[in-house]
Amino acid sequence: MKNKKPIIAIDGHSSCGKSTLAKGLAKHFKYKYIDTGAMYRAVTLYVIENMLFRKKNIDEIKLKNAFENGDVKIGFQYNPKTLKSETFLNGKNIENKIRGLEVSNLVSPVAVIPFVRHELVSLQREMGKEGGIVMDGRDIGTNVFPNADLKIFLTADAKIRAQRRYKELKDNGQDVSFDEVLKNVTERDKIDSTRKTNPLKQAKDAVLLDNSHVSIDEQLKNAINLVESLT
Repeated sequence: MKNKKPIIAIDGHSSCGKSTLAKGLAKHFKYKYIDTGAMYRAVTLYVIENMLFRKKNIDEIKLKNAFENGDVKIGFQYNPKTLKSETFLNGKNIENKIRGLEVSNLVSPVAVIPFVRHELVSLQREMGKEGGIVMDGRDIGTNVFPNADLKIFLTADAKIRAQRRYKELKDNGQDVSFDEVLKNVTERDKIDSTRKTNPLKQAKDAVLLDNSHVSIDEQLKNAINLVESLT
């Protein structure tokens, strides 16, 4: 193992359970967990709430100024009541706000903006520099931590991912249709894999895990074995 405390990078398609796997690993090994997707969702929420998205265009100049002025501060805090790490934007808990379809529909266009990725990648590297961390996203193993001790690329059939996401949204009381969710999943796949800046792709040394027909427990067990094989 290159680090006394390893860096574990989990990349993969939208709604394939990256955060579920990452949280499970972090809990098992008592490592820190960073949900980079939540960071991009936080920026997207900032765009929406500050009306920086009009006529299908994002006002990148105002968004960049916001970053430069320190108006976009993202952090995580552990909630002992929910036993989860929750996302904060400028001191406010936004965990529930960033999980809706409105943010999901805009997060990929926000995430392709080069200066947004630069800012958040710098923050991610700072968070993980001491190791003992599990980080999931789209470019963790290829860009954020190319020398990560373990890289996992997670995927599943698009319709299966959409069905899982649809159930999650409905369980949270959101009024959405399956077709809406499937469209969102497939569009995000296309945007994420074709963007110019650090597109979603499997790192050459990443372990591919397809969970289309694998339970959460089975997947976690497989991943735990991969981590333990590092020693």
